[in-house]
Amino acid sequence: MEVILLENIENLGSVGDKVSVKAGFARNYLVPQGKAKMATAENLAEFEARRAELEKAAAEAQATAEARKQAIEAMGVIEITARVGSEGKLFGSVGVGDICDAIESLGGDVQKSEVRMPEGALRVTGEHVIDIHLYTDIDTQVTVNIVGEE
Repeated sequence: MEVILLENIENLGSVGDKVSVKAGFARNYLVPQGKAKMATAENLAEFEARRAELEKAAAEAQATAEARKQAIEAMGVIEITARVGSEGKLFGSVGVGDICDAIESLGGDVQKSEVRMPEGALRVTGEHVIDIHLYTDIDTQVTVNIVGEE
């Protein structure tokens, strides 16, 4: 099924690209979310009329993500205090929500869906490097230092 992308989508294309996707992906995700339209002659003409507006919106979103990236990188090491046992293991864990709250308390802006923790929640004290995906092709890393309190 052919669709026209209305925003940049990672691993698929950028604004204005005409791409072929599976019917279910288009019908259940891309079209209802407003990320794409079916590639009909009528929709192609409508897109060409709105092309400048959509490209401007994509450029603004990318500029905003770049500014957020600079702000996050300027924070340095983020310190989180958690209760620990005698061997440096945490009672519980430090998850995505805790990291987002710590960044926001320092003046940053991060959503839970942007924090990437493929190994799962952090369960030991020390420094950990966490990936943050802000926008298509805009990623950064933040160092989280977990300090124990008994």
